[in-house]
Formats: sequence, structure tokens, C-alpha cells
Amino acid sequence: QVQLVESGGGLVQAGGSLRLSCAASGRTFSTYCGGWFRQAPGKEREFVVAIGRSGTSTYYADSVKGRFTISRDNAKNTVYLQMNSLKPEDTAVYYCAAGPNMSVYARFYQYWGQGTQVTVSS
Repeated sequence: QVQLVESGGGLVQAGGSLRLSCAASGRTFSTYCGGWFRQAPGKEREFVVAIGRSGTSTYYADSVKGRFTISRDNAKNTVYLQMNSLKPEDTAVYYCAAGPNMSVYARFYQYWGQGTQVTVSS
């Protein structure tokens, strides 16, 4: 069992930056791939980015490529999402997830955090 807790969300103006953290506890987090998803009001949860177990493999949604950066520190059991050049359309609840493989599909992730709100004002 893995417990995930996100933090770092908040309100930021367009063009600004935020860094989200996802702290894991329980089983060894380094044995899992990580992912970030987001869900805006009235919309389905969408894939943002995934990272492999060691952190060397990453995959980004086109909508965030070049603006967001995922990383992980397995010694701290934490995955980070650095978000730069934020846009109002990035407003959503952001969820971190852990699973056996990197995937763009939420159903392949076993463990989820409770989410953290990111609001970007124009």
C-alpha cells in the first residue's frame, strides 16, 4: 500500500510558477512509476505527465510540454511537478498517482493522492 499526499497548490497569476510535491509513504516508492493528472470543473481527468522509477524516463502531454517539469527524489519518496508559464487553462485539481508502469491512462495507476487545487488567474 502506498499513501500519496500532494501539496504546493494555490492561486497564481498567468505567467507565474508553482511547484507541486507528492510525498509517498508506505511501500517503497522507488518501485513505482509516478504520474500527474488534473481535472478541471466539468471535465474529465486528464493526463499531465509521467515519470519512470529512476526518474530518467518522462512523458508529457502536449499541452504542458516545455512549461512543466517532473522530477523525483527517491531518497525522499517525493515526486515534484514544476509548473512555469502557467495559463488560466491550467486551472484544475492536480492529482499525483503511482503505478507499476508509466501510462497516460488513469486506470493503470493503483494509488492516488487527494488532489491539490491550482488556480491561474488571467
